[in-house]
Amino acid sequence: MSALDFAMYVLHLLFAGVWAGSVIFVTVAVWPTARDGTANAKPLRFVVERLRWISRVSALVLFASGGHMAGQHYNVARLTGQPRGHLVLTMVALWLALAALVEIGSSKLADGFDQKKVRQPARDAKPFFLAASVVAALLLVVGGLLAGGFS
Repeated sequence: MSALDFAMYVLHLLFAGVWAGSVIFVTVAVWPTARDGTANAKPLRFVVERLRWISRVSALVLFASGGHMAGQHYNVARLTGQPRGHLVLTMVALWLALAALVEIGSSKLADGFDQKKVRQPARDAKPFFLAASVVAALLLVVGGLLAGGFS
């Protein structure tokens, strides 16, 4: 494995873990405080903006590093005709879904924060954050299968 391949692999795993962990943390620890109204809009805005930043940067890093790894190990026939290729394509679909769900959920929260509201925006964002957490967990499972040599 070349140094570049190793760097791409490390970046991919690091950013995937940070992204998935951030989404799950916001869903499990931050979102309930907004739903219950125990936190006000200002600190929640900071958390949501950080999540957006992490999500966007992670999506770009994962696109670049994953694209590099796929380009080194797969061609169209392997992607469409082998179980590992199907996992890679599944990962791409989940990656797109996670990016969209985080953007939509965080936008729903941020729109309410502009009006100094917390509870209703949290209720509006709930399905998106719950779905994003499931997708984040699935991404880690698929990544584990690929890293573990599933064939």
